[in-house]
Amino acid sequence: MNADLSLLVGALREPSTMSDLGLPAWDRLIPLARRANLLARLAWLVGHHRLQVPREVEPHLRSARYLAERQQRVILWEVEQIARALAPLECPVVLLKGAAYVMAGLEVAGGRLFGDVDILLPRERLDEAERLLRYEGWFSQHHDDYDQRYYRRWMHELPPLRHLRRGTVLDVHHNILPLTSPLCPDIGPLVDDSRPLPAAPGEVRVPSPVDMVIHSATHLFQEGEFDNAFRDLVDLHLLLEEFGADPGFHAALLERTERFGLWRPLYYALRYVHRMLETPIPDTVLEVLYREGRPRGRVAMMDALFGRALLPLYRVIDTPLSGVSRKLLYVRAHRLRMPWHLLIPHLARKAMRGREDAV
Repeated sequence: MNADLSLLVGALREPSTMSDLGLPAWDRLIPLARRANLLARLAWLVGHHRLQVPREVEPHLRSARYLAERQQRVILWEVEQIARALAPLECPVVLLKGAAYVMAGLEVAGGRLFGDVDILLPRERLDEAERLLRYEGWFSQHHDDYDQRYYRRWMHELPPLRHLRRGTVLDVHHNILPLTSPLCPDIGPLVDDSRPLPAAPGEVRVPSPVDMVIHSATHLFQEGEFDNAFRDLVDLHLLLEEFGADPGFHAALLERTERFGLWRPLYYALRYVHRMLETPIPDTVLEVLYREGRPRGRVAMMDALFGRALLPLYRVIDTPLSGVSRKLLYVRAHRLRMPWHLLIPHLARKAMRGREDAV
């Protein structure tokens, strides 16, 4: 493992080691953690464990901590506004990813930064939900007819919505995988087993622990988005450590994975979080996931690709092969998302659009 990455992983896994770091080590750690969107996490750990760090480091950590605290206040406000806007639906509004972590008060929320708010609604209520959200100021960012058709016909979410005044972004999902994906599950059990939040307004809920892990794993290993891949891997690590303290968690995780048919993405998720962050995963769990996921001959190739693509996009870690790996996995993700007769025209259109934007 790269020395700078080892420094970051060590700080995340054993926060007390940060008390022993000198300025040269912090000079390497701070820009890497900032690029990985994990500097606020380190700042939270320093404060939570009351660690002593060099005074020259404190302004960087303080700034990152303030940013994370401000974003979390924004999330609390946005969740309240979303719940109020969607109250007429009288159906569960299930928070996903970061917003769920914050509202559930999980360990992973400490120092977590956000790009948007993700919610899950029944597909049959999307038209009404979009109308209600538009009335409250959330409008689609995509005006191209093709983009609108792409999202609404094939994807698992509406086109991203941005609030006109506040600028916050809302992703409204109706599934955790695109409708065109052969792995697209029946999302009913996730909604049925979601957990109410007594302090939250309206019908706001969060997924059960096993569903949080499965959604996080599926997003990272099926979507092909790697800008925050290492941060997302850390999310998985923290979720698995917190939930894994429950003796029945891993059995419940395997049972849910079987019900959703998502063996392979969960296998990759647990394989790489174990390899890269030393997350404790029972060998029996990995064996079941390998047997049912049937990755077989793909493992060596996936190790080469994911082993590079999951790392932070940072100059001292990136190599030409890192970029190639991300591009190959991007194509893989689209292939998992849709059949060839849809994929080829879609990628060709995106390539042409990228070329036009560059002119």
